[in-house]
Amino acid sequence: MTEAKEQKLHLGVLLYGCGHHQAAWLMPDSSIERIGDVSYYQYLARLAEKGCFDAVFFADSQSFQGKSASDMPAFWFDPIVNLTAISQVTRHVGLVSTISSTFSNPFTASRQLLSLDHMTGGRVGWNLVTSMTDAEALNHSMENLPCHDRRYEKADEFAALMDKLFLSWDSRGFLHQRDERKLIDASKIHPFHHEGKYFKVRGPSTTPKSPQGKPVSMQAGASGQGISLAVKYADAVYSVSWNLKQARRFREKLDDRIRRSGMGDRHIKVFPGLVTFVGRTHGEALAKKAALDEKLPVETALKQLGFFLQQDCSNWELDEPVPKLPPVEAFSGPVGRYETILEIINDTQPTVRDLLGYLNAGGGHFTLIGTPEEIVDQMQEWYNAGVADGFNLMPPELPGSLEDFVSLVVPELQKRGLFRTEYEGDTLREHLGLPCPAL
Repeated sequence: MTEAKEQKLHLGVLLYGCGHHQAAWLMPDSSIERIGDVSYYQYLARLAEKGCFDAVFFADSQSFQGKSASDMPAFWFDPIVNLTAISQVTRHVGLVSTISSTFSNPFTASRQLLSLDHMTGGRVGWNLVTSMTDAEALNHSMENLPCHDRRYEKADEFAALMDKLFLSWDSRGFLHQRDERKLIDASKIHPFHHEGKYFKVRGPSTTPKSPQGKPVSMQAGASGQGISLAVKYADAVYSVSWNLKQARRFREKLDDRIRRSGMGDRHIKVFPGLVTFVGRTHGEALAKKAALDEKLPVETALKQLGFFLQQDCSNWELDEPVPKLPPVEAFSGPVGRYETILEIINDTQPTVRDLLGYLNAGGGHFTLIGTPEEIVDQMQEWYNAGVADGFNLMPPELPGSLEDFVSLVVPELQKRGLFRTEYEGDTLREHLGLPCPAL
């Protein structure tokens, strides 16, 4: 085993419903009744803080189909509103919200994020997405989702404008000098007059620069446009990697794009998704996964597969090999997940049923099953290989899988010197070792 680096790896957790496994809600001790209870998310965030996690993270979808009995209403609350409630019962853990550049108003989105960042003393981050479904577009006065290239063109302007709004003025411009009858230093607060293809914003923001300079910028796209966007604007990226080879390929692709952009010394942190089944013995961990897999609704799993592949899979024969799929260059959907599915197929030559088994707990993210020692061995290998600066945990069941990770895996990480034993800073930028940007 190679020695750990001096710096520590990072941990976030993606909170989703009652767990990322599609059968989690069917388990006898499921939390399904609580996904509309804000105290449930507050408990999960406090649990992550107990484990010294860098951040809790909410994905988002702006549509709810409700067409079948198994449709999960997991995005019950707006993520910023949910994180605001969470902020009131936590002191350290970072708070990351997904923001869609396709549907959001940048002035409103930046104002909400800055407001929460001030309220929490600088604990906020945001994950830029371009959204994926026509169903979401129909809720925003659109007939369908714009094409991939158009979405990313708009996202580029959105991200640049968010930075202008985040940094439009400093709280030092707020003088509140009663004796001199001066509230502000008007020379330091002025419009920036943004006029672009998609947005026209006079500025400045109503809210000054945050205690950490600006909210931490995350990005999750794995396409060429997504990586280019990350290189320009992101502090860190969430990634989908099934194996070390795929993780290394993503890191190399990102680093190559950084070099070609002329920013050779820039390091963007990479956080692959991580699904864990933890037991005090290997057999116990396997049994936890088996118990979930036994309850997996095949129709639901096929529907998820169809979404990932952008085609109807409902009539595929479960015990036959997966039908031939087009190369990634010909795919117009979410590229990172599609590349992962192709990687699983290449690695395992699975039947359709086998493929569903690989995908049902997290959509093909790095999946580890075993004791704390076995799991940390693999996490450490990726970390020391430089392909992961940390991981974004995707617990199969909530709260159980997160409780297991905090009580069993975190102590093993700490014992090896890989992870903090207490928070050493106050802001999310400090947790992640990121500089504070200047105006």
